[in-house]
Amino acid sequence: MIMRVEYREGLLFVSSSVTYKEKTKLIDSIVIDTGAANSIISSDVVEGLGIVFTQGDPVVISYGVGGKQYAFVKKVDREAFGSFSISDYSIDFGLIDPDNKINGLLGLDLLMQQARYLI
Repeated sequence: MIMRVEYREGLLFVSSSVTYKEKTKLIDSIVIDTGAANSIISSDVVEGLGIVFTQGDPVVISYGVGGKQYAFVKKVDREAFGSFSISDYSIDFGLIDPDNKINGLLGLDLLMQQARYLI
């Protein structure tokens, strides 16, 4: 299977599916970001899967162009993009884009897991 990449507004977008507690959702508008050490998904788009912050969840701080951002970490059953999937993987969830044009960042943590994807 080939990973479909869409070039839009100067960015590379992909879709990813996330499975959490036996529920799966396809999430569009995820930006491939080789400058991001960790992947992050908008907490708004996964709320229907039951992925919400709960007391005891680890909290991480990221620094970028927009300044300091906080995110919580949850272990998902599975995340997949293209023909690559990973199980029992911890992902950051938080605010990405207040305009809701970007639903996540596909960072080096996942990109390096599958070396055959050359960007």
